[in-house]
Amino acid sequence: MALTTLIELLERLDEVHIQMLDLAATKKQAIMENKIEMLIQIINKESKQMKTIEQLEEERAQAIHAFLQGAGIRSNLKLNLSELSRLVFDLDDKQRLLHIQKKLAGTLQQLKEANALNQQLIQQSLSYIDFSIESMSYYSETEATYHHPAEKSGGVQRSGLFDTRA
Repeated sequence: MALTTLIELLERLDEVHIQMLDLAATKKQAIMENKIEMLIQIINKESKQMKTIEQLEEERAQAIHAFLQGAGIRSNLKLNLSELSRLVFDLDDKQRLLHIQKKLAGTLQQLKEANALNQQLIQQSLSYIDFSIESMSYYSETEATYHHPAEKSGGVQRSGLFDTRA
């Protein structure tokens, strides 16, 4: 019974992570299209999903503990699913457990890759914004206003990265 509960929890965890993967794809589109309001909504949805994941993780830990208690193990071992599957003797249950483990691991890997891509896109956007600000502030305010040529000081100071006059 505890193993069935554990497998159901793992399946629910996989479903929530798939929803997070969908949100990551939507977030990618929002980043590329510079839709800040949409990005904020996605982040709020991700936050709610993370709370659900935390709750399911707690339930998963309790289900593992109950399974270990049912198997006669009184210790609070921190076993991963591969180690736990060695304690399952029913072949069908073991296959279901290993299948959901593989499926969840694949979903988590896809989510990790999607988040890394979104992080790169955000970093590129920030770099572009920095470059744009730097380009706009290339000339100091003193250079932007008119001064009589006789009043100009000898040296001109620039705050930009590139000297296009050279």
